[in-house]
Amino acid sequence: MNQRPARPVVGVGIVAWRDDRVLLVRRAYPPRQGEWSIPGGHQELGETVFEAAVREAREETGLSVRPREILTVIDAIRRDDAGAVTHHYTLVEVLADAGPGDAVAGDDADAVRWATLDEADRLIAWSQTRRLIRLADDRRGRTDPGPVRPG
Repeated sequence: MNQRPARPVVGVGIVAWRDDRVLLVRRAYPPRQGEWSIPGGHQELGETVFEAAVREAREETGLSVRPREILTVIDAIRRDDAGAVTHHYTLVEVLADAGPGDAVAGDDADAVRWATLDEADRLIAWSQTRRLIRLADDRRGRTDPGPVRPG
């Protein structure tokens, strides 16, 4: 028997930059297994959105990030052939600056890489993620956040 969700699941996505490159992960598990995307995952009980962003970035890439702002919220809803909801994710997307160090795949990622905007456009299948990265690129130039400190 397939259990239907009782409520949306909150996920946090991190659009982390270092200079002119965005941090990407290749998903090791569903949803979107094998696809390039941004780091992210479920928000835990008692955790702020920014705390979830910092934790998920560290778990998936080994990097420290400093969240700057919430970019947008995306509703990802999947339905079966009869129209019943099978998955509902509310994705809070966060703009962040990446700290120093090498990104290393961990947790839910099977690969990580830095990509230019053009490379990200070619690698990422989901149009919402491509749009999100463009939005983040536009927003990140508006303020100088200073250096990211590890930890």
